Amino acid sequence: MDALRKALGALSLAYALIFAGAALLHSGVTVGPLSQPVVPPAVVVETLCALGLLAGGHGALTRRRWAWDGLVYTHAGALGGVLIGILALALHPSAATALSTWFHDTMAVLLAAGLAGAFYASRSRR
Repeated sequence: MDALRKALGALSLAYALIFAGAALLHSGVTVGPLSQPVVPPAVVVETLCALGLLAGGHGALTRRRWAWDGLVYTHAGALGGVLIGILALALHPSAATALSTWFHDTMAVLLAAGLAGAFYASRSRR
């Protein structure tokens, strides 16, 4: 379980950086060839997801007592934010870009897999 905890903790930190980058893009900052339309609600959600995943990753890598619960909650919260983004793109298809569609689809799969791993580990350690 230690290897899974370390892997999920490291992935959580990587996902936090990805969400922070997405928040920058949605705030109007151009990063190299990447740019996105300014969407303030997306900035708020992506920033909250980044902060949550940062806390969950920190808890897992520093072996906090709440690490497994933290990974479950932060992955579930971030997955909820991504699903809200997918719903927003579905309701307003004109706002969808190839990058935002790819981001939402990829992060949904990655966060669901991480959530499944965190659930598995939290159940097997009881």
